[in-house]
Amino acid sequence: MGLQIQHLLGLENVSKEDISLILDTADSFYEILQREIKVVPTLRGKTVVNLFYENSTRTRISFELAEKRLSAAALNFSASTSSVKKGESLRDTIRNIEAMKIDMVVVRHSSAGVPWFLTQCTDAVIVNAGDGLHEHPTQALLDMMTIRRKMRKLQGLKVAIIGDIFHSRVARSNAWGMTTMGMDVVLCGPPTLLPQHTESFGVPVTDNLNEALEGADVIMLLRMQLERQASGTFPSIREYRDRYGLDLEKLSLIKKDAIIMHPGPINRGIELASDVADSSRSVILEQVTCGVAIRMAVLYLLGGGENA
Repeated sequence: MGLQIQHLLGLENVSKEDISLILDTADSFYEILQREIKVVPTLRGKTVVNLFYENSTRTRISFELAEKRLSAAALNFSASTSSVKKGESLRDTIRNIEAMKIDMVVVRHSSAGVPWFLTQCTDAVIVNAGDGLHEHPTQALLDMMTIRRKMRKLQGLKVAIIGDIFHSRVARSNAWGMTTMGMDVVLCGPPTLLPQHTESFGVPVTDNLNEALEGADVIMLLRMQLERQASGTFPSIREYRDRYGLDLEKLSLIKKDAIIMHPGPINRGIELASDVADSSRSVILEQVTCGVAIRMAVLYLLGGGENA
């Protein structure tokens, strides 16, 4: 049985069955990544365009590697070196790319809704690699995969997501996806960095760190997105670190088997102390490894690949 969705635009309305299928398929690809020969022919003959209008390291490299591991032809588009600089519209860009007979588009854009818009412009499969302040579905999927591999389950676990919730598409995708999978999610951050209409998340929201950490099985720190913020959202970096940053002192107060996560890149010494980021409780590098497997699974399932 395949996915019920044709594109991966977000996790808000994706079923538990589809998320489970992606996670299970990713587990199979994870095992392939441990082999000496890591390439499989599942998407041979397919062409994937990586359409990145925003800077990225982990997400872009992870998708490129996933495409190569699946034997797909990967083409990389960068807005800074393209005809976008000459004023070409997004619609014209995608229609010209489609005219080159491509099969899938992985898109990252600073505007929410761009992945959906592309589904109206092309017959290619669209995968959202992050759109504005909206969603980042593959990040949430790799987070859930990491948790499931470490904790052996998802149902019933409490996840505290802490930091700049307002600007975080990762928080949105995780809140919706994890809730679908039966997890208890709480969002925590300074009052000025919490969304106004928090009811849309469907999970508890608090500005009290101790309340969020109590009983948490998973603690996910979010990057302070200074580049997206207007001035005055919090008094100072030092105050944010003292109130919401996770250091060894705060770590001693949480469950002994709780794991530490971060979508990266880390602002060391702000949201996460280096000795915590590098501790045995941290699964941050495991998240990166799971990212390749998850993106392989998403491309495989949406791209109609052969059996792995």
